[in-house]
Amino acid sequence: MPIVHELAPTLLGVAVLALVAVGVLAAYGVPHRWAPALAILRGAAQLAVISVVLAGVITDPLWVALALLVMFSVAAATATRRIGWSAEHAVMMATAMAVGVVVSFSVVFLTGAIEFSARYALAIGGIVIGNSMSIATLAGRRFTEAVGDHWDEVEGWLALGATPRQSTLELARNAVYSALIPSVDQTKTTGLVTLPGAFVGAIFGGVSPLEAGRFQVVVLAAIMAAGALTAVIVSAWLAPVRVRPAALR
Repeated sequence: MPIVHELAPTLLGVAVLALVAVGVLAAYGVPHRWAPALAILRGAAQLAVISVVLAGVITDPLWVALALLVMFSVAAATATRRIGWSAEHAVMMATAMAVGVVVSFSVVFLTGAIEFSARYALAIGGIVIGNSMSIATLAGRRFTEAVGDHWDEVEGWLALGATPRQSTLELARNAVYSALIPSVDQTKTTGLVTLPGAFVGAIFGGVSPLEAGRFQVVVLAAIMAAGALTAVIVSAWLAPVRVRPAALR
């Protein structure tokens, strides 16, 4: 079968790369060493399904909106699970990510930076939602871990009369900064160290390098805006701490 012959090198390459990751982690004694391989397997399966689905709905606004809603729901649930599942955390993550995504979307399309269409909405939406999920997770985990590590200081501020929010303000600010470091570094080194997938994909799709670059700059700016809003909301929401948070797994 022709398709089998076409996919065989891809499957072999992916399998070897997954084994390299697992082997290195196992050799160093890292827990959850199979996580990268399972993530690759799950990602491949999901991409296969979404590729088939999107092929028929990418130009239909209603189906694109539904696809974005599903993406957002899964992203918010994933970020919530990373900091400990609870109704409050779920509302917090959904609210923070929604604000970031809606604001960045509004600016991108209302200013005309990118033409508003179902195709572009899906492309930018998937990227911004995914990055907002990562930033929300980092902000939540960094803040929770920082409070646990500096609990004596937090208790000291509370004993001196500071409010729960005031006692963790600097920790919350540092959590925001730390959560944004990967996105900031990626943005600063774009074109020098990394060639983002959206940029490369646009060129492979026949778009001129100049147009692809314009699209990528808008995407990067949208990620930074959405990420900043998301990280600040998550950290500010968690800031009023009255009891030492449980250690994260």
